[in-house]
Amino acid sequence: MNEIAENEIAENEIPEYVDGLPNLSGSEDLIRRIRAEARSRPVFADPPDLERIDAAFAVALHMHQPLRPADGPLTEAPLIGNLAWMTEHQSIGDNHNAPVFAWCYRRTADFVRQLLDEGRRPRVMLDYSGTLLHGLRQMHLDGVLDDLRYLATDPRAREAVEWLGSTWGHAVAPSTPVQDFRLHVQAWQHHFAGLFGLEALTRVRGFSPAEMALPNHPDVAYEFVRTLLDCGYEWVLVQEHTVEELDGSTLADPYVPRRLVCTNSRGQSASITAIVKTQGSDTKLVAQMQPYYEAKSLPRRDLAGQSVPPLVTQIADGENGGVMMNEFPDKFLEVMRESSGSAVPAVTASEYLQALRGLGIDLDTLPPIRPLRREQDDEAGRDGGSWTADVSWVRGYDNVLIPMERASAEFNTRMLAEHVPTDDLRYRRALFHLLASETSCYRYWGQGEWTDFGAELARRAFEAANAG
Repeated sequence: MNEIAENEIAENEIPEYVDGLPNLSGSEDLIRRIRAEARSRPVFADPPDLERIDAAFAVALHMHQPLRPADGPLTEAPLIGNLAWMTEHQSIGDNHNAPVFAWCYRRTADFVRQLLDEGRRPRVMLDYSGTLLHGLRQMHLDGVLDDLRYLATDPRAREAVEWLGSTWGHAVAPSTPVQDFRLHVQAWQHHFAGLFGLEALTRVRGFSPAEMALPNHPDVAYEFVRTLLDCGYEWVLVQEHTVEELDGSTLADPYVPRRLVCTNSRGQSASITAIVKTQGSDTKLVAQMQPYYEAKSLPRRDLAGQSVPPLVTQIADGENGGVMMNEFPDKFLEVMRESSGSAVPAVTASEYLQALRGLGIDLDTLPPIRPLRREQDDEAGRDGGSWTADVSWVRGYDNVLIPMERASAEFNTRMLAEHVPTDDLRYRRALFHLLASETSCYRYWGQGEWTDFGAELARRAFEAANAG
């Protein structure tokens, strides 16, 4: 990074909280400028030598908890993180797992420290939602956040760990208003920079969509890619079954990077590198480090006229399920020890892409794909594709979607159209409630208290947008 950029970062670090709210806006120009400059420099000092390895694998841990009203009257209860509610009600359902969940949010730091001290070459990618990060701070779990800061800023650890961008409120792209989706992406960048610093944010090059949801409506898909590019992202993680070849055939090879091309109804196209996650939603795949064993069985591939090692990529919830909670630690340590220095090493997606660029393989030379197209009604178009193909994000959820879209329209009218400064307290408060109301969890568990929570948060967002 050049001296001017380093000085600008040092002089413009942004706070984690402003006026009691997580810092979600107000530094858009600064972040855009710094991230644009960062694109000219590599993230990793020692990317893999692709000519010396047979295959590679990458694993990512997705961490998320939504916000929810605390106990008390629904319209008056303060918002807390779901982990806090679980902690306070451990006798209900699976809430006894709350302490284990909290450990899962920090334990990667222990694994990375141990492996680095052993002289190994661990690699892992991390995806944390903004609502989870806010909830951890709200619970005063400062030690957890200190461990995450180590992973984001320590000179050795940041070679082993790649942070992935996300939507602040874990909003699914296909059914989130496009202007709000952009606000989510920008808000997450603000929050991450407030927690770990602007320099750490410059190294966040990949994006992990909530629920692996990829829009397939042409206009929404185009805006999805444009948002990621405008926010400085270089690649996006996609689910194997949400994309197809340009001729409509099944994806030919999910083990090499592809060029995701999205063309809108006006014929405008936007492209971004896509890393393909194979198979469906199964926490066991990562917990048992299946990508390593699959990679060991794969031959090298031809890509852009060159022989390259294939890449097997998986992402899974990093805290859910007995296998992830209990078996993952030992298996992760075992596989990282075995794969370090081997012909099938662990990598992060960005260092793999960096190594490909060293061979002259970049976005323009990657074979193109597009979002999966299908005959669809309006609801199917808003569902898009995700890793939960059996779950609809819109069908039967009018009681959440209508208030959410009403709140979005009001925010657009009262804040965006009137050009209220993004560092204005009214804007920050309305934005916080709007983004929180668009969390996917309010449309995942079926009708019940979670849909009530979603409608209530949308009501608060509407009121906040109207507040004087």
